[in-house]
Amino acid sequence: MLSKGFATVGLLLVSNVFMTLAWYAHLKLQSAKLISNWPLYTVVLFSWAIALLEYSFMVPANRIGFEGNGGPFSLIQLKIIQEVITLTVFTLFSVIAFQQHLAWNHFAAFACLVAAVYFVFMK
Repeated sequence: MLSKGFATVGLLLVSNVFMTLAWYAHLKLQSAKLISNWPLYTVVLFSWAIALLEYSFMVPANRIGFEGNGGPFSLIQLKIIQEVITLTVFTLFSVIAFQQHLAWNHFAAFACLVAAVYFVFMK
């Protein structure tokens, strides 16, 4: 059961890296003048191609991790884990790629997310 949990979290992590790239990498590429002349529909198709990779990891993660399929997590637990991973990956991406600065309120929000994980796993 522990290995299914680690596999689920690992797949969710990879999935969210691709999703963050699908949603936000075009902004960085545009600011770097690499795709500044692309029409919007091309940017959407580019993002969808990346999002297909995201789904290739997200769907197996949910199937492996869901307790209805023999995994260790309830549906709500899977969603909370996914949200925490999403915001962690996004935060790292925004700090590294866009030089965003974190303030006290960002850390307070992260603390609330950690509390959400704690509460969702409480019996």
